[in-house]
Amino acid sequence: MANSEPVTAADMQLMQGLAQRVTATRPDLVNGDATFGELAWNWGKGHASDGASWTRRLWISGGDLVAWGWTHLPHQVKRSDGSVKDITGAYLAYQVHPDHAALVDEVIDWYDATAADVERTVTPSAADEFALTRWAAHGYETDPASLGDTGSWIQLNQRGLTDLEQPVLPDGFRFRTADEAGPEAAVQAHLDAWAPSTYTAESYQGVRQTAEYRGDLHILVEAPDGTMASSTIMWLDEANRTAEFEPVGTHPDYRRLGLARGMLLHGMHLARAAGAIQMTVACLGAPGHPQARGLYYSVGFREFTRDAPLITTRTERPVGRARRRVHGLDQQTRLRDPPHVCAISTNRE
Repeated sequence: MANSEPVTAADMQLMQGLAQRVTATRPDLVNGDATFGELAWNWGKGHASDGASWTRRLWISGGDLVAWGWTHLPHQVKRSDGSVKDITGAYLAYQVHPDHAALVDEVIDWYDATAADVERTVTPSAADEFALTRWAAHGYETDPASLGDTGSWIQLNQRGLTDLEQPVLPDGFRFRTADEAGPEAAVQAHLDAWAPSTYTAESYQGVRQTAEYRGDLHILVEAPDGTMASSTIMWLDEANRTAEFEPVGTHPDYRRLGLARGMLLHGMHLARAAGAIQMTVACLGAPGHPQARGLYYSVGFREFTRDAPLITTRTERPVGRARRRVHGLDQQTRLRDPPHVCAISTNRE
């Protein structure tokens, strides 16, 4: 298995820039975990604790990032209940600009080389027919865990920010921002909603250090007894005038009171005031996971696109797969000084 180094804040800025460019032209091709907000959230909360198990590669063309891959290698995580979980497989988040679609083969080859000896998963957009064809050619198949009424796959939902309802909370509850409530309350709200969780005060510090985090767009609902009963963070993409809820969670003792619904509506009013004209949020999409989807549909969201989870344990090249050429370069040739595309990696081979 190849060595890895943490993904840097500078890398994240480049990845988010590509997310913005793809969102502007083909938002249906933005892959799972590659949205503007997901990148900030995942990097922010995880880079201190999990960064040693991350490695990335960047493809540059004409001075612009046109593709990237971010591999999460096997590692161990500690959760808030004291339990320890071994992550035994590898996961890839990635994005390729539509104008450079053929680079997906290089991304796949790099991923296969980086995590060759373990089970590998990836979640391309279901709308990216070309990429799905190329993943299949490399031996990737539909992940069985995504099948059936209780399968695990993610749908992305969106709605415009006109004609918003006014938010309503039960008597005694009130909206707060993380700026008002403070870091300790913000962390506890997340832990209560997602227990057992790997989230820590250090995780939140990492989130707050991302350039895109805004404490005034981190919303909480405070119960009469002072408990932060529900919370969400909104990530504002000013270039595309969109905002994304990630994460959204409610304390188990305060569910079914309308808190999350009121919080989402309140958040959308704040996002609109900040300049957004569209909102997005992701959730499990299979029929057996109706709770979050029902909540989001109740405030006007509708499915826009979904991911297509894939998996492979293959370590050898699929029989009969031809070599492909990208930008005039043989796919199996390591990029050194190509005329059009430069691949950059923290992976020390």
